[in-house]
Amino acid sequence: MKNLRLASRATEQRTVVKVSSVEFGRDFIVIAGPCSVESEEQTLETARAVKAAGADMLRGGAFKPRTSPYAFQGLGLRGLKILASARRQTGLPIVTEVIDPRDVSWVAEFADMLQIGTRNMQNFSLLKEVGRSGRPVLLKRGMYSTLEEWLNCAEYILSEGNPDVILCERGIRTFETYTRNTLDLSAVPAMKELTHLPIIIDPTHSTGRINLIGPMSQAALAAGADGLIIEVHHKPDEALCDAEQALTPEMFADLMRRLRPLQAFLQNLPSA
Repeated sequence: MKNLRLASRATEQRTVVKVSSVEFGRDFIVIAGPCSVESEEQTLETARAVKAAGADMLRGGAFKPRTSPYAFQGLGLRGLKILASARRQTGLPIVTEVIDPRDVSWVAEFADMLQIGTRNMQNFSLLKEVGRSGRPVLLKRGMYSTLEEWLNCAEYILSEGNPDVILCERGIRTFETYTRNTLDLSAVPAMKELTHLPIIIDPTHSTGRINLIGPMSQAALAAGADGLIIEVHHKPDEALCDAEQALTPEMFADLMRRLRPLQAFLQNLPSA
């Protein structure tokens, strides 16, 4: 990967990306919240629940690129204001997706971290713009992309002077139909060899199945991931987006009760 001047791992030192009060690459960070911001009540109730369960950051989409033009596309500016209100009330830093280069500067006024979704991984104009934003960037892997293509997209952001990039493996498209996508857990140790950037796992979009989110979250932790991003909705049956794969607050709290002891156990293992 000779073209990777900034993303490749040249030394043993790993990058730590600080987002408000949390540090990716130093701690195991759990981001949780709804797929999309639907209302103030929905977002605040979910934010309080994930905070109580031990989440470190809040996720929520104000802009939603959807397969169908008739599906819910997000609340836009109103959604960003709701997220900002949730941050004030819970103290959780927020990450939200930006989908248009023209929106980056003002979305960055609300968000602590900007997310580039799988559909926009190779939107090079958008990558350059978030690279100039001064905000940390969560870069999701494209659904058909190789590791090298993914890292080259990170290089676009880094080359604009933004060193704060976090990679997110969210599953790739294969011929398997049981799961929504195929979670490539091997990407975690592979990226640890190839790059100094932190990498987290999205067990929600990669599996699309509630019963698989817990096991894949634990597997991601065991594989060495730096964190997770998980969909949680206070009333999944009423969700306007990804209702079939959102955990209830109770399910999320149960998962966190299983993850934190595993995290402590793995941290105490002797190094190889």
